[in-house]
Amino acid sequence: MKKIISLLGSLLLFSAICMAQAYEGKTEYDKKKQDAFIIQFHYPAQAVENAIIQKMRKMGYKGKEEKGIFNKDRGARIYNNAYITAISKNKMDYIFQVERKSRKEDDEAILYLIILKQDGSNAVAGFDAADMKSAKDFLNDLLPDVEAANLEIQIKDQEEVLARAERKLKGLQEDKTDLEKRLDQNKKDQENTQKEIEDQKQLLESLKLKRKAE
Repeated sequence: MKKIISLLGSLLLFSAICMAQAYEGKTEYDKKKQDAFIIQFHYPAQAVENAIIQKMRKMGYKGKEEKGIFNKDRGARIYNNAYITAISKNKMDYIFQVERKSRKEDDEAILYLIILKQDGSNAVAGFDAADMKSAKDFLNDLLPDVEAANLEIQIKDQEEVLARAERKLKGLQEDKTDLEKRLDQNKKDQENTQKEIEDQKQLLESLKLKRKAE
């Protein structure tokens, strides 16, 4: 049994490692097919996007996001004239595209990295084996950043859950205070009404006695 559990654990670890290995492929950008480096992460797309933003920000790059309802490249993040020395010593345009793997698999994301030269042509055609490895290693090394970004998302989500629960409790406590005040007022109103009833009873009896006397 222990051997089976150990084997399953090894398979899961191997699967996770394989999932986070970059490879070469193609994607569409700027209305044409582009050579790209691709990697899949077993994390939500938002975590991958946040990891890229944070990593590039640490390098001093803010980048810009493709926008527009009819823009097919919407969501792609572009870093023009950037130095990513882990990939190349030359200035390049780096385009990161993050997509959810599928509608059903919202906890898995695919990241595409397109590298363009200053003249707009795809840089991959001029890459040698070492350059290709460097680009893939850059993506492979993103895993800790993605894990950290995902943790921050979980923390933020949990903070919001906690804040909602605290607001609900505060609301219930305020309702309780309001109910207690209303109950206290109700008790006073009952006492006053009871006294009024007694007074009215006495008045009624006195009136009835007058009628009999006549």
